[in-house]
Order: sequence, then C-alpha cells, then structure tokens
Amino acid sequence: MGIIKALKLAFDYLKYDDDGNPTESYRAVNDVNLDIEAGEFIAILGHNGSGKSTLAKHINALLLPSEGTLWIDGTDTKQEPELWKLRKKAGMVFQNPDNQIIASVVEEDVGFGPENMGVPTDKIWKRVNESLEKTGMTAYRTHSPNRLSGGQKQRVAIAGVMAMRPKCIVLDEPTAMLDPVGRREVLDAVTELNKTEKVTVILITHYMEEVIRADRVYVMENGSIVLQGTPREVFSQVEKLKELRLDVPQVTLLGHELREAGLDLPEGILTSDELTAALKSAAENWKTDSLIMPDSGKSSGQEGEEPSLQPDETTVRDGKPAMTLENVNYVYSQGTAFEVKALNDINLEIPNGQFIGIIGHTGSGKSTLIQHLNALIKPTSGVIKYKGEDIWAEKYNRKALRSEVGLAFQYPEYQLFESDVLSDVCFGPMNQGLSRKEAEVEAKKALLQVGFKEKRFLRSPFELSGGQKKRAAIAGVLAMNPKILILDEPTAGLDPRGRDDILDQIALLHRERGITVILVSHSMEDIARYAERLIVMNEGKIIYDDTPEQVFTHYTELESMGLSAPQVTYILHDLKNSGLNVDTSAGTVEAARDEILRALTDAGAGQAVLTGGGE
Repeated sequence: MGIIKALKLAFDYLKYDDDGNPTESYRAVNDVNLDIEAGEFIAILGHNGSGKSTLAKHINALLLPSEGTLWIDGTDTKQEPELWKLRKKAGMVFQNPDNQIIASVVEEDVGFGPENMGVPTDKIWKRVNESLEKTGMTAYRTHSPNRLSGGQKQRVAIAGVMAMRPKCIVLDEPTAMLDPVGRREVLDAVTELNKTEKVTVILITHYMEEVIRADRVYVMENGSIVLQGTPREVFSQVEKLKELRLDVPQVTLLGHELREAGLDLPEGILTSDELTAALKSAAENWKTDSLIMPDSGKSSGQEGEEPSLQPDETTVRDGKPAMTLENVNYVYSQGTAFEVKALNDINLEIPNGQFIGIIGHTGSGKSTLIQHLNALIKPTSGVIKYKGEDIWAEKYNRKALRSEVGLAFQYPEYQLFESDVLSDVCFGPMNQGLSRKEAEVEAKKALLQVGFKEKRFLRSPFELSGGQKKRAAIAGVLAMNPKILILDEPTAGLDPRGRDDILDQIALLHRERGITVILVSHSMEDIARYAERLIVMNEGKIIYDDTPEQVFTHYTELESMGLSAPQVTYILHDLKNSGLNVDTSAGTVEAARDEILRALTDAGAGQAVLTGGGE
C-alpha cells in the first residue's frame, strides 16, 4: 500500500436548514481510486469545481469520506480519532499564504506547528533552522512576513509545514497569486524537498508548465479521475484536455499546431529542446506544398474567433487622454521606521479605448498604482486627472469617478458582502441611482457576460468556489457600465477555460463598447494575447511602456526584475540560435506557429535549417 491510498472514495457536501437538518447534497468526489507511493511527485489537474481541492482536503484529513476509504500512511482516516496525528504526516499549503501565516516573525511562524505538536523547544529550533534552510529562507528568519513578497511568503508557509516533518505535502494551487520568479522559487523549493528529502508531493495547479516536473498526473472531472499517466502521456491528448476545460504547456500546444499544419512531429513535446530536435528531423523530410497554412484569425487554443484588439469601426477612439498622472509619488507609513516609497515620480497618460497590460513583480507598485486611478489612495504628491479634472480637488465628486472607473480586486472575497450574488452585483447600479428592478437587469446581464450560471444567482457569494467568486466580483464592476475597467489579477485561480472565457468577454466589451481596459497580470501569456500596450513596473517606477512585442524583446532585463516573457518567446530564441531564421517577437502560440511555418517555407524543403538543439 502506498503512502496515500483511496478506494471508491466519495464525498458529499451538505446544506442545512436553520434547524440543522440537511436539505441538499452535492457529490464533489465520486468513486476515486488512488495509490500514491512514498517519494512520488504527483500533479492533479481539473477545472474549477472538478473536485480536486475537495480530494486534497481528504489527503490532509480536513474532510472525511462520505463513502469509500482513504488511508494515510496505512491509517484509515475514518478510524483515527486523533486526526492531528494524520495531519503530521500529510501537511497542506493553500493558495493564499496570508491565510496560513499567523505569527509576526518568520521563524516564530515556522515553529508554530512543531510547538503545537508538543515538540521540545531545542528540537523546535533545530526543525526551524533546517526548514528555513531547505526553503532558502534563512536570511529572512527575523523578518515580518508582511514585509515579504508573495513567493517568499509561500516558501515560509512551506517551511512551516516542513517543520512538522510530514511524509507528504499537499499544495493546493500554491503559485496562483505569484509572479513568474515567485512561482519558480516555490516550485524549485518543492522539487528540492521531493528529490533530496524524498517527501511525497501532491501538487494541484492550473499552470501546465509546472506539471512537467511530476512523475504522474491525474485529471479530474465531475469528482472523478478521467485521465492519468505521465505528463507526456496526458499532454499528448490535447483535444481531450480542451474538452475538459484545460490546456497544455505552450511548447506542447505549439508542437501540436505545427503537427496539424503538416509537420511530422510527435505529440506530447514537453521542452524547447525537444521541439527543436523534432523540427530538425521533420524539416529534412517535408515538402513545402504539404504544409497547411492556418487561418491566423482563428485561435489554436480554443474554438471560435480570436478576440480582436481593435474596436469596431462604430467605436471612436478620439485619442484624448481618459486619465493622466503627473509626477505622482506615494509613500506608505511616511515618517515612520517602516516608510516605503511605493510609487516614484509616475508620469502616465491613458487614452480612451486602449487595452493596457501592467506587469511587475510582487511589491513593484502596480497594485498601488491602480488604486490611485479610482481614488482609493491619495497620492503623497503629484496630480491625477480624469477627463482633465484633478480628482483630488476639493469639490471633485469621487463617488461619481468610481462609477466610471471600476476596479475588480485580486481577492474577490474582499469585494463580496451581500446575502446573495444577484444582490451583490445590484449594489453598484443601485448606488448609481437605479431602482432595484433596473439594477437587476444590469446585474443579470453582467453575470451572464462573465459566464455565471443563472441557477447560482441567488446563492450566497460565500458558498461559491474561488473561480465563481472571481466572476461575481467582476460582474459587480461591469454592471455599473464603467468607462475604464481595471482588473487586478482577474484570472488567478481560474481554470484555463474560465480564464479564456473571462478575458475573451473583456476583449469583446473593449471592442464593442470602446471601454478602456487596464489588466494587471502575472501571466505573460495573457498579456501577450490581449494587451496592445504594456507597462512594466519595478521599484515603484515605470521601466518600459511599449507594445508587448517590443517589451518582451527585453526578456533578460525582465528576468532581472522577477518577471519573464511568454514561453513561446524563449522557444523562438532557441530556434533562432539553432539556425532557423524566425522573428522572435511573436508572443502567442498562433503567431509563433505562423512564423515557424513561414521560416521553414522560406528556407525550402529538405534543407538542414536547424543545426542544433537549442541553447
């Protein structure tokens, strides 16, 4: 028997009336069989609501089976009266580290678990030292967690679990809120623990690139496991994964698209080196007239048309600035020992109708910047103007400003408060002066626009999944029909189809209504696909302000700031270094596919156009 074994595992969520009687049940996990060996690295995939987080909570004994059996290190979870003993063996790290860190000093937080377990003081400090060293956080041991980046906080959370000496660690979307370097830091720390300490790792993620590290992959749908195998075996089934609302790494999808275009490439390519080697072999054996040049107006990642970045002709871009920032500075805790300059002499013009992306590592100032745009924060110095008026002038109507400049926060639970979803989304329109009936019309329209199902309109927002909460929060802003829509990490925690649905809808509103959209994201792939202008922030300053194609040519500089370029950017550079004359500025799979096909065609059939296997 493995360290984690499930046999016909099922779990039902129950809803109770005011008297405590069950009134509804929902089967979240159904007939799951697992057998995970000690020391394995397992990845679990599935769309929002597929049951993967519910399964994870069983592995940590936070939930007990409604039917079937789950064993942790040989112990039946339903037969163990002291569940804390099982949680010592299977630790859990959640999506948001702020929900897991409780102490005011890093080393005290890491020692909290062992102390609760009754570990002697001298052994606690030994475990703290070892866990901080294994996660690369020793230098921060006396820091306040509040002063750490998202990636550092998540490593502290992992260190806290490791100090309890578990045999297994379950990570439920641990990198969803992190910048690219933060994601890499966390995954590197987890991989190191798996390889050197033989800790069993169970990773739940929506980032397909992270799955490549796994030994085995399980894919869930409707509470059941519907696919399993090695990463290569699972990712070879591109069309099946699309049906399951998932996707594959960009390099895998690019290989699949090139195969569909007529190149003899294998399915399930996982790395840039594999793609380069496969292209080298294929390029020597194809004929130019056998290639199928795709319609570049179609999306390779999903059905339907690629959202246009330009508004319809009926929408007028007048070129006038919707908003300007002049010499804006902002200092947190000014005049104290904790003073931090978050914005440093920001000068920015935002024209009507642009789709703008903003990127920057955690703590770069981007969230502080966007909170200035609808007057949630007053600048320490400088001027912010909307339609030419100073928004901090004495008699300026900032309530009206917030109706026209809508902001959807990164954490939707900070934005939801009503008893049911429909009432929550109605709140903004009613605050604008609409009647309840009129507000409901706008609210229902907005909810449907973000893909929220009508049957959930009257549910409490606190009963929703993370992805559903995100949709409801965005709908609450859309219902006010803003002129500027600001989205702070709108797709963090969403499955790939949900991510595409939300961003496609935003792109459609941008195109049809001419809404100015400002998208803050840690996904370079999303920025490359949707934004027409990209602003890069670092240490409170604007470092780059250009098209995404131009900004991503500075990928080495971006990496030094804790960022990256889309995966296809690195792939194209590898191909160019290997002898294929490609334009490396393409930032999407579709553009990279077309550019590779063009370069191969220009080179001619049967030519040795690739000389090596990448950098």
